[in-house]
Amino acid sequence: MYYNVAIVGAGPAGIFAAYELIKENPNLKIVMIEQGKDIYSRKCPLSDGKLQQCIHCNPCAIMRGFGGAGAFSDGKYNFTTKFGGWLNDYLSDKEVMDLIEYVDTVNYEFMPNTNTNENKYYPERHTTRNSKIKAEALKYDLHLLDASVRHLGTENNLSILKNMYEYLKDKIIMMFNTTVKTIREVDGNFIIQTIDDNCYKSQYLIAAPGRAGAEWFSKQCSELGFKQINNQVDIGVRVELPATVWKNITDEVYEAKLMYRTKKYNDLVRTFCMNPNGYVVEENTDGIVTVNGHSFDGEDLGSDNTNFALLVSNTFTEPFNEPHQYGKRIASFSNMLGGGIIVQRFGDLINGRRTNDRRLMKSFTKPTLKATPGDLSLVLPKRHLDNIIEMIYALDNIAPGTANADTLLYGVEVKFYSARLKLTNELETEKTNMFAIGDGAGITRGLSQASASGIHVARTITKRIK
Repeated sequence: MYYNVAIVGAGPAGIFAAYELIKENPNLKIVMIEQGKDIYSRKCPLSDGKLQQCIHCNPCAIMRGFGGAGAFSDGKYNFTTKFGGWLNDYLSDKEVMDLIEYVDTVNYEFMPNTNTNENKYYPERHTTRNSKIKAEALKYDLHLLDASVRHLGTENNLSILKNMYEYLKDKIIMMFNTTVKTIREVDGNFIIQTIDDNCYKSQYLIAAPGRAGAEWFSKQCSELGFKQINNQVDIGVRVELPATVWKNITDEVYEAKLMYRTKKYNDLVRTFCMNPNGYVVEENTDGIVTVNGHSFDGEDLGSDNTNFALLVSNTFTEPFNEPHQYGKRIASFSNMLGGGIIVQRFGDLINGRRTNDRRLMKSFTKPTLKATPGDLSLVLPKRHLDNIIEMIYALDNIAPGTANADTLLYGVEVKFYSARLKLTNELETEKTNMFAIGDGAGITRGLSQASASGIHVARTITKRIK
């Protein structure tokens, strides 16, 4: 089966690459290969309320399938080069921003027109520029990163992905429930072999494995002889508290990206994926259950809580070269002790005692995820916990109530990224016409830059074809 272009992975990076390629080259023969299901078949029994605990579906409907790990996210698109990836290692800041703005126009194009007026409804952008919060945060050595964000909401994000699926399904070949076993180069073409021994041959190959495929992609790169540099792994907890605690901040900037360097260890801790009136959720990566969060755009769909991640970044040096395994092993302690996700009151953590059902029931903060009450000090390394505790006290200065005893901490949250490859400015690997894009390839860490990387590579291939 011969194709002009093969795309491995149907997350945001792969989807936007396919969209741009077929828009500019309608006659191209393109195959997209995805381990998960199509957008309509992705159903998580836990998220749907049919089960109380994760049953480790294979593949996980939350992490894999059309839309990737971003499909059931809250659809936050950040307009910045200060975070969200490393695209500006390959392109100028202006080029990256132009790509992100273009991604925004595509999202608008596929936004369902539910408004009776001429203009579609499209959630407004929130910006941190010229924010009073920035000056207040600096008093406590908290650094608010400049950006604007468009929060689509989980429901709008899914609608856009369904419309993109409908656009692509008759224009390219999409293979779902298909696991790639090996990638080989033969006589200037690429052979993608699946576990059921089907082979797909293409002139161009775009690897967009997504976070769930990051470890798999690292192994493929090793077999192809690519030199890799250990990327970071981010490990931490998800914080949940009453929405009113952060309301003054989230009303103004929606998502506050705050960086803090701890006094005790000089380690970097950051807030990530803030969800006003949101929900804490589980996700499954190769059998390891971790925690995440999302929120809806519609006010009637929200909760009374706000949640966000506190992540400690680790970058490893030689001889250690398995950051994925490090993250997975820490998360597995939570799975072993709690049968999945552990939740602990901040007051219990500070007082050195585990949270139990009785203490959790008395908590003024009511959890949005059914998790096992427990003790995170038995799961996370002491250095990580010390960093997180110090960060919570720092945040309490700008959002009083963050360090309340009833603030809930869920563990473990882990963000996996593939090892960094040697790439050209076109995101081309050491093998001509093979490209690597998105979070799983270690290039980005967010919807905006992941999507932008797909557009960038699609335009490079278009130039070569024409």
